[in-house]
Amino acid sequence: METVTSADGTVIAFDRHVGGDNGVVILIGGAFGFRKFPKMVELAAALAEQHRLTVLNYDRRGRGDSTDSPGVYDVDREIDDIAAVLEAAGGTAALFGWSSGAALALRAAQSGRVRGITKIVAFEPPFVVDREGFVPEPGLEARLHELIAADSRGDTVRFYMTEAMGMPRVMTAVMRFTPFWKGLCATAPSTAHDWAVMRDFMRGEPLRPEDWSGVGVPTLVIAGGKSDALLRKGARAAAAVLPDAAFREIPRLSHNPNIGLLAPVAGSFLTGAEQPAG
Repeated sequence: METVTSADGTVIAFDRHVGGDNGVVILIGGAFGFRKFPKMVELAAALAEQHRLTVLNYDRRGRGDSTDSPGVYDVDREIDDIAAVLEAAGGTAALFGWSSGAALALRAAQSGRVRGITKIVAFEPPFVVDREGFVPEPGLEARLHELIAADSRGDTVRFYMTEAMGMPRVMTAVMRFTPFWKGLCATAPSTAHDWAVMRDFMRGEPLRPEDWSGVGVPTLVIAGGKSDALLRKGARAAAAVLPDAAFREIPRLSHNPNIGLLAPVAGSFLTGAEQPAG
């Protein structure tokens, strides 16, 4: 484990997987994700070993071995974190973001505050671009912050999954009895950071090209053929408004991805071995 200090003093922990001379990529997890999450570890290993990329897999603030800024939930702080990790990477790197991490990667590029981003892979950014399906309620944020301040972790998990992610309540009830529940509760307070990233883009409104015109690097937006229609629609919408983006839907892939299907597509794009058609 290595660490770097972000602009506000938050300590960000990361693992460095040295794979070869094909460049550097920073992995950015989604809600409840952290660097030791098995899929993140598997993805880091695949990109390093099979595509000779150096991979920095980090804990977003409030997760794993990174510290937090309790009560302060601002996307700019997380953008500062990416800038700090990118500096530790040597000053230039691609970004791979999963779910809200994909939206964070795009927002970091759009901000103009992170120098050295070379490419982006955005895996299923969960943008809600119409009102045909699930749309989070506008008052979600206040209740989420109350639950986090009270350290009601199980309630926070259930609330965020159902009210922010649209997961059926019966599914969260079943998840309480799985081995994953403990890990979800451990990262529950960090969901306020995810909501700070996502809230402006989950209102059931079309994405506006002017909000993303600053993302000036080649971007591959990926969706899974087995993922929910909302996620596939959001990914297609993102690719449509980005200045230099391609869209790829991978059959048999879901939001809980088979890394054996995801890594070859991402790795080929990141190393320049393949440039998917838009």
